[in-house]
Amino acid sequence: MITHKGACHCGAVSFEVDAPAELEALECNCSICTKSGYLHLIVPAARFRLLSGREQLATYRFGTRTAEHLFCTICGIKSFYIPRSNPDGYSVNVRCLEASMIKRMTVQPFDGENWEQNAERLASQSRE
Repeated sequence: MITHKGACHCGAVSFEVDAPAELEALECNCSICTKSGYLHLIVPAARFRLLSGREQLATYRFGTRTAEHLFCTICGIKSFYIPRSNPDGYSVNVRCLEASMIKRMTVQPFDGENWEQNAERLASQSRE
């Protein structure tokens, strides 16, 4: 494990996440992930630290209203959020991490259009 630093586009929201240098990200095909280009790195809450910008975060909820999509009110970027598959953890947008710390990244597809049938895969990865 190493500490990855991340931030939104304007830098008002910054965070750290403990994860391997070689990342496995998920690319979801659901409506919000497709439109935003989000790449998921799901981690337990204990491996995530918000460093700045709590006051700049706003929440967007849709569908079941379970997931807490957090975005910067200044630049609009969603750097991380609390997913419904793992309400005690975070999904970090790999595209918001400092690239220099990522040794290698593989991207696995995730069928979020059929979320209910595939949610256990997300939950099991977050426990790793």
